[in-house]
Amino acid sequence: MSEEKKSLNFIEQIIEEDLKNGLPQEKLRFRFPPEPNGYLHIGHAASICLNFGLGKKYNAPVNLRFDDTNPAKEEQEYVDAIKKDIAWLGFKWDKELYASNYFQQLYDWAVDMIKQGKAYVDEQPQDVINTQKGTPTQAGIESPYRNRSAAESLDLLERMNKGEFEEGAMVLRAKIDMASPNMHMRDPIMYRILHRAHHRTGDQWKIYPMYDWTHGQSDYLEQISHSLCTLEFKPHRPLYEWYVEQVYNGGLKPKQREFARRNLSYTVMSKRKLLQLVEEGYVNGWDDPRMPTISGLRRRGYTPESIINFSELSGISKRENVTDVALLEFAAREHLNKIAPRRMAVLDPIKLVIDNYPEGKVEYLKAENNPEDETAGYREMPFARELYIERDDFKESANRKFFRLTLGKEVRLKNAYIIKGESVVKDVDGNIIEIHATYDPLSKSGSGTPESKRKVKGTLHWVTAKHSVPAEIRIYDRLFIDEAPDGHKDRSFLEFLNPNSLQIDRKARLEPNLQDVKPGERFQFTRLGYFVVDPDSTKDQLVFNRTVTLRDTWKK
Repeated sequence: MSEEKKSLNFIEQIIEEDLKNGLPQEKLRFRFPPEPNGYLHIGHAASICLNFGLGKKYNAPVNLRFDDTNPAKEEQEYVDAIKKDIAWLGFKWDKELYASNYFQQLYDWAVDMIKQGKAYVDEQPQDVINTQKGTPTQAGIESPYRNRSAAESLDLLERMNKGEFEEGAMVLRAKIDMASPNMHMRDPIMYRILHRAHHRTGDQWKIYPMYDWTHGQSDYLEQISHSLCTLEFKPHRPLYEWYVEQVYNGGLKPKQREFARRNLSYTVMSKRKLLQLVEEGYVNGWDDPRMPTISGLRRRGYTPESIINFSELSGISKRENVTDVALLEFAAREHLNKIAPRRMAVLDPIKLVIDNYPEGKVEYLKAENNPEDETAGYREMPFARELYIERDDFKESANRKFFRLTLGKEVRLKNAYIIKGESVVKDVDGNIIEIHATYDPLSKSGSGTPESKRKVKGTLHWVTAKHSVPAEIRIYDRLFIDEAPDGHKDRSFLEFLNPNSLQIDRKARLEPNLQDVKPGERFQFTRLGYFVVDPDSTKDQLVFNRTVTLRDTWKK
């Protein structure tokens, strides 16, 4: 096998083999088929990147098809959110389609199957039907309605669709093989009654097709060459192929193949559980930055490139596995380090007064916007006698391993001067409220003097007291404290919520260059991590979310 062949994932190998065996490349067509019953999450990103990535690799069209067959759970809000997320990731679909486009064709095909003796209306309750299915080692029991006449089933199906029967009163089932070793082939349900308005078809239909009946036929109608699903649909593949065979009338037969869904540590991927988090108020909506949704990751400051790179690093697998969330955070850091402008912010400020710096003097110091980007240029920062530094960056007395500011020792203020701690001012309770220091005027960073090149062990970030601007900083952490919060049979995933997943800091002071930022802009705050401007932010009240720290500190 060539090196190029080895580098292909197994899905690409399947496609290459099909092309080698005579499938014309112009017949390649893929699709991404989300159900609009929730927001997309990082697990869906794997399928998005796979299908649209294949489209790009083979210059093939990719359809966006909404699997909208359950009006009880689907909403236009979710359709709009899904389109926004895919576009934000940078992908373009060829056609925007809906399973509901095919409701009439699916119904007509179902009528044909009844006429051919391959489908029947069953009036048994769902629990009885389930019991009759048998077990993987025991054959099922045929329904007493299995051999009813085609005319009777056709009449009942028509009346079902007119709304004459209550929900659950009857279903349409395919007539296949109740003794099949594959449970999905034991007369599966094709239609059920739902008296619900559909977000696109309104009240036109009172019966709605099941996923298995809809999916393969939609692929066939769209002439999808490769229908790529997650592993739980592998047992459904024989049914997928059987249904396509019943309606086949020339053209390309779609090929279903399966890959492992992406599971991420320290979170949940179930739409039902994510919806529970939203509805019960554990998070502030689908786009809460603690959520694994694409909209949540976007609001937290992740870039499309970091999510796509994470998908590439994770790869496409045939076996279920859990990807460490640290890999996603790594992908974010790697990209943000290249693109994020550097700024200085002090989250827990304490005043620093430089006693020998002239009162009233303000000078403007030069600072790099991004050392990783030669084109990023420089900015000017005001420097004055009164500054703020981080409270944790000072100790009145400390051992030799403390390389930040303490009395009698020197540190450098980033892009500025070397200072020496001299004294402190305390309140009546003995708490330090002000630090006094002196500076070496010859040590200005970048001035070229011998003193400016003098090495000290610590470098601190800072902002001026007069020019800095206030901001609210939202520090987000992982939503769960357990690596697999939904992996405990006897305990609810809610028991593992991280009580410290959101901390809000309203004391922060930022350099004045951040005064006019806009929502979505991303920055590296020196020594603190990567931050993004939240949509809640206004000119009068800046709000930043922390995306990730500069280093992985979780395990520590």
